[in-house]
Amino acid sequence: MVRPTTFITRFFRVTRLVLHLARAVAMVAVCFPFYDDAKRMGWVRHWTARLLAILAVRVKVSGTPLRAGAAPAMIVANHVSWLDIFAINAVRKVRFVAMSEIRRWPVFGWLCAQGSALFIERARRHHAAHINRQMVAALTQGDTLVVFPEGRTSAGDVVLPFHTSLLQPVLECEATVYPVAIRYTRADGSLCSQADYEGDKSMLGSLLLMLTQPVIYARLQFLPPLTSAGKHRRELAHEASRLIAGALGVPASGRAAGPKV
Repeated sequence: MVRPTTFITRFFRVTRLVLHLARAVAMVAVCFPFYDDAKRMGWVRHWTARLLAILAVRVKVSGTPLRAGAAPAMIVANHVSWLDIFAINAVRKVRFVAMSEIRRWPVFGWLCAQGSALFIERARRHHAAHINRQMVAALTQGDTLVVFPEGRTSAGDVVLPFHTSLLQPVLECEATVYPVAIRYTRADGSLCSQADYEGDKSMLGSLLLMLTQPVIYARLQFLPPLTSAGKHRRELAHEASRLIAGALGVPASGRAAGPKV
C-alpha cells in the first residue's frame, strides 16, 4: 500500500506548478513569435521535462525507441492519460495528432498547439480527410507523428478497438509504424489509477489526484516496428493493437474499428 503525499507536499507541488505554467504563458506570448518551429518544439520539450519532474512522474523506457532521423515514421500508442503526450515527448521529438478538445485546455492545450500538434474536429465529418493530407505532408518532410487510435482514454486495463482512419497516411507514405505500450504504475508496481483520464474526470480533478502520489512511473514499451507496404489499414491497426495488448498483458477489446475518428 503506497501512502499518499502530505498536504505540505501537495501545496509545494501546486506552487511550483502554478509558477511553471505562468512561465510558459509568458514565454509563449513574448518569445514564441520570434522562434522558428524547431526552436519552439525544443523549448516545449524542455518545459515538458520540468512539468513531469514537478508532478513526480518518472519516465521508464523499455524496448528500442526509434532513432532520430527514422522517417517516415508514426508512433501508435494506447491512450491512458493526458500525460501520454508529455511522456512520449520527453523521449522523442514528435508531433501529435489529437482531438480538438485538447486545444481548449488552459495552458496545456495552448502549448500542444505551439508544439505543432494537429487537431481533429470530431464534429466535422470530413475533417479527417483534411488532417490526413496534413499528416502525409508531415510524414513526407520527416516529422515523426504520434496517434492514439483508440480515440479515447481507458483505465489502462484494456486496449480499446483501434479506429483505422488515421493510419491511412502511413499507407500513402509507406511509413513504418512503431507501436508503444503505455502504462502508469505506483512505486509498488501496481496500476496507478490516479494517472489515468478515464471516465468523467476533469482536467483539474485528474491533476489533483496525481499530486496525491509520491511518484508515478510512466512506462513506455517500444515494440517491434511494423512495415506498412502492401497492407490494409485495418490489418495494420489490428497488428498494432495485438502487440500493445500483449505487451501490457491486457485484453484487446475487439478488432480494429471502422472509419470513425
